[in-house]
Amino acid sequence: MSKEYVEQKDGAYRVAGSRVSLDSIIYEFLNGRSPEGIQEDFPVLSLEQIYGAITYYLAHQDEVEAYLKQGDTEFERLQERTRRNTPTLTKKLEDARRSSVQS
Repeated sequence: MSKEYVEQKDGAYRVAGSRVSLDSIIYEFLNGRSPEGIQEDFPVLSLEQIYGAITYYLAHQDEVEAYLKQGDTEFERLQERTRRNTPTLTKKLEDARRSSVQS
């Protein structure tokens, strides 16, 4: 009997039985975090769920990579639209970001 660790709902991949996106787990994993470290950031998930999500990613890597790339493209498109539509806010945010980096 196999157990489902990832579900697709409303066009998004989630860890089954939770609201945690697969993206969140996979980006942490790709950045070198251990499953135990990931669990520190997502205590609502069991270690089994995290390992299951990573296993799902590894077994469906091409599909998940395409999904992640699509999400990145959409994020960049929305970010650019926000920059165009709210130039004053964008400048304030950029100034604040530069200020915090210099501190």
